[in-house]
Amino acid sequence: MLVLSTEGAPRRSRRARSVDAAIPEAVPTSRATVVQPSPLPDPAAWLDEVRADKEALDVELVSAVAVLNRALFARRLATADPYLPEVSIDRALVARVGYGDGDEVVEGRFADALELPRPGALRVKRTMEAPDERFAALLGAREEPLVAEELVLRARLDLDAGRVREAALQARVALEALPALGSHRAAVAAAANAALAGSPSVAEVEALTAAIEAMEAELRRHRLGA
Repeated sequence: MLVLSTEGAPRRSRRARSVDAAIPEAVPTSRATVVQPSPLPDPAAWLDEVRADKEALDVELVSAVAVLNRALFARRLATADPYLPEVSIDRALVARVGYGDGDEVVEGRFADALELPRPGALRVKRTMEAPDERFAALLGAREEPLVAEELVLRARLDLDAGRVREAALQARVALEALPALGSHRAAVAAAANAALAGSPSVAEVEALTAAIEAMEAELRRHRLGA
């Protein structure tokens, strides 16, 4: 079960008003609570296990974000709003894992819970790339982005979200812009054709995953100037 709430939402005027300074406005904070549908046999023991096992903690976080993103995806389609984004755990203000009674948890309270350090701080990527410098170069029109870059990012997002049909179609177009990876074209075309007809097979999804990884590696080499 997914429970959504908004905290601190300011009243919004329907009329324009005069101002003499760009004063920061208070912004609302959204809270998403993913509640497991079945009770835990021993909640305290479960939380102790999660506290001691980073892999178990990651599983809880990843599964919760997946539930939230499925809801955001459905909302984007229902509202036909292309600007409604999905989220990642790295961008959460805070993440908590815990247990409590149903009404208690729905209201954002727990019998006991772990509050993690800001998730983004836990996942510092070590890379030879210089994203800040490239960001400045792209904004200053000193560098042109490759057309495949955005397409590959969308394919990765869809694949990670389990939307393999959309990922296959995105990857098919992205490959057209990366002729050096022509060896993957037949496999991705087969996955895309299967996506149009129904669902790609396990083997087709594996080939699609390999192709997306190859495209990411190729784009990484481009960013590094290799």
